[in-house]
Amino acid sequence: MFARRRKTVPETVETTPLLAPQESSESSKRTSNIFSTSKSEAPPSTPDSNNDTQKPKPRLSKRRGFSMFTIGGIAGMFLAAFVGVNRDIVNLDALADIRLDVLADVIPAGILKEATDISQREKDKVPYDAFSMGLQLKNEGLKAEHPVIMIPGVISTGLESWGTGPSSRKWFRKRLWGSWHMLRALVVDNALWKQHIMLDKETGLDPPGVKVRAAQGFDATDFFITGYWIWNKIIENLATIGYDPTNSYTAAYDWRLSYPNLEIRDQYFTRLKAYIETAHKISGKKVVLVSHSMGSQVTFFFMKWVEAEGYGGGGSAWVDTHVEAFINVSGCMLGAAKGVPAVLSGEMKDTAQLNSFAVYGLERFFSREERAEILRAMPGISSMLPKGGEAVWGNQTWAPDDEPGQQTSFGSFIKFTEVANGTEHSSKNLTVSESIDYLLKYSEDWYKDAVTGSYSHGVATTRNDVEANEKIPSKWVNPLEVRLPYAPSMKIYCFYGIGKPTERSYYYRESRDPLSRLNITIDTTINHASTAADHGVVVGEGDGTVSLLSAGYMCAKGWKIQRYNPSNISIKIYEMPHEPTSFDIRGGPNTGDHVDILGRQRLNELILRVAAGKGEGIEEFVKSNIREISERVKIYEDPEGEVTQ
Repeated sequence: MFARRRKTVPETVETTPLLAPQESSESSKRTSNIFSTSKSEAPPSTPDSNNDTQKPKPRLSKRRGFSMFTIGGIAGMFLAAFVGVNRDIVNLDALADIRLDVLADVIPAGILKEATDISQREKDKVPYDAFSMGLQLKNEGLKAEHPVIMIPGVISTGLESWGTGPSSRKWFRKRLWGSWHMLRALVVDNALWKQHIMLDKETGLDPPGVKVRAAQGFDATDFFITGYWIWNKIIENLATIGYDPTNSYTAAYDWRLSYPNLEIRDQYFTRLKAYIETAHKISGKKVVLVSHSMGSQVTFFFMKWVEAEGYGGGGSAWVDTHVEAFINVSGCMLGAAKGVPAVLSGEMKDTAQLNSFAVYGLERFFSREERAEILRAMPGISSMLPKGGEAVWGNQTWAPDDEPGQQTSFGSFIKFTEVANGTEHSSKNLTVSESIDYLLKYSEDWYKDAVTGSYSHGVATTRNDVEANEKIPSKWVNPLEVRLPYAPSMKIYCFYGIGKPTERSYYYRESRDPLSRLNITIDTTINHASTAADHGVVVGEGDGTVSLLSAGYMCAKGWKIQRYNPSNISIKIYEMPHEPTSFDIRGGPNTGDHVDILGRQRLNELILRVAAGKGEGIEEFVKSNIREISERVKIYEDPEGEVTQ
């Protein structure tokens, strides 16, 4: 396997609108960076209503989807460029100093014209007003009430170089992640970019001579690259009802770091606590925390840290005193299935389904082996390895989200195949928990120590177990092993997309590449309509990145179990079916895509209502079978007699 290397609603169209080093380091550097700054009554035409009848919408091309977690071993750089062109906002002058002869080898020549045509059709058909939802709510009388702090997801925060060594000076304060400069650096100086973007394998902190930090301010997360918005639409709509840098903040962080190292190196949680306390003191109002994807895990970890004796120092009443609401958008609370193949073999659906020409182009920049190495050396990413084991994700013959008549259970997470005389033969299959064990067994010691030292993946079955885990930081990222804070007045809102095929299990085979140290790879020859297998990837329900199980279980059932929610915090779910607009490259105002949902009109409306102090009027909206699935998850009430809400 891996050789050891120690150091190396439509909602109204907008016309109105995975790896983590252990918690320790002798040489951690301190930095002085700071942060910069229901369903309510719906219009009759709103599809997000309980009476809505879902209509199938045409699927967008596979080339369309650029997911923030889907870097596909840095394949995202090409998808980002493609999306940018499709939005018709790319200034080709920005590419002037990129070696276009190299790019030409990996980007088909016809894409630019096709993309421009799509973009023009989008402009012709969608009269777009980015501020429409906020303006509509302003006319209803909504205004800024609670300070808002936005906590972004994985890889969506820009990273910039602050190193002053010989190899770093030319990049000083330039973005090595989340900009056109990133693409330029990738093409012009691939090896040096890799050296800067990877963390030290032993410490999980900065490599010698390198200093890369998260960008700060709203600019850190509003766009990934010019034109590819992330948080920008939320910021625009918040501004229409009175938000600005004095009462809203972006708590950007270096998503590469393990959660303990976020505090050790950058004092991230100390700074977040200080901003919340300051906002609360100045406004006299509790804050609203709005998180997305991995940011929801970071927020949950923060609440555990701030309560813990000897860590944040806030005490058991701090969250209840300072936090009005936790808005969990597309949260991967129980991890993401695609995190396993990403660090196991440098693959996921986005790479497995590339055509041979695109694979050749990708391999010219980063091989599978390099992609796995880079992703492992970004320890924060491994925080999203699936949690809950077989109780949540199933065993060899059963999974709670299996569909009636499904031929192969999702619980058989990795299915090994081999080809002999044209016949497929299965060998030992692995569940989710066995897959993580397999990953760690054949990993270098530094990675194994990183994952086991910073994260946990089990289930606490009694109240005593939960309370004991409150003192163990490696448990704080797993909501199945620790409780919510004692904050009976805080509200939790879970907003996430559904209806988009999402990675759920995989077929693997032995690699035929004699030069690779990774001797397994996704078996892209497996295409079974009956098992929903496409190029070796089996899909289920979700938002295209996070499965329904991970996005919905804690909200629908887990946090209704007393040992996980002893103060009976109110939990509301609002699901958003994926109903893309065929001519909009980002899916349009009714998308349920993991990232594009940040621009969805209904999501923006709900966030603004909570921020304006009107969240009580939001009614739950559930279209999936998450409640039925949650009842099949094998996590039970405490034997001491705990009851659900």
